[in-house]
Amino acid sequence: MGHTVIAEKDIIIRLAVSLVLGALVGYERERDSQPAGLRTHMILTLGACLAMVLSVNISAIHNTDPTRLAAQVISGIGFLGAGAILRYGLNIKGLTTATSLWTMAVVGLAVGYGYYLIGIVTTVMMLVTLTVVNIIENRFIRSVSMHSIVIEIRDSGSTLRQVRKAIAESAEQIRTFGIRHSLKNDQLRLESIAKIPKGERLEKLVETISHIEGVRSIKIE
Repeated sequence: MGHTVIAEKDIIIRLAVSLVLGALVGYERERDSQPAGLRTHMILTLGACLAMVLSVNISAIHNTDPTRLAAQVISGIGFLGAGAILRYGLNIKGLTTATSLWTMAVVGLAVGYGYYLIGIVTTVMMLVTLTVVNIIENRFIRSVSMHSIVIEIRDSGSTLRQVRKAIAESAEQIRTFGIRHSLKNDQLRLESIAKIPKGERLEKLVETISHIEGVRSIKIE
């Protein structure tokens, strides 16, 4: 079945709609300080929309498969999404942004094909998911998370005992606890992975350890 060539006026409208939808999701990601924010989502959705419009018009003129160019867009977004994924210590950030980039590319393709309502509804559903679920995670899930703790202390038995006691009192779970002894500078390096609630308890732990005599440095991620 042949396809009708999309008029330039309709192309401009579709590009404008895709740009607005990309801006809505991009703004939410920007507020969350993600590596791919407002401009990235706008340009991505705009480009995906243009790719689909070109696919439809080229297929209508040359009687080819209109999905070939769109399929390349979907596969190519995987590389862009990978660039949005970053690792901070034990935590990985950017997975949500990577998936939002991929989904908004599909939204751009949908709008480019003429599915305005589907694109708008999908964008609204994404915004609801990003905002509402974020509130739920912050309140019920992210309040407790794993932290990497690295502490350097002077080689002293009493200091070591005080540090271990402070961590044990603050942590809900201690997954690992290791000690490295440097003979060169007579220093101990404590490395631990523990589940500690964010907020006052984590801040209190840092304050408690920093006041222990013999502690030289603290790093918590």
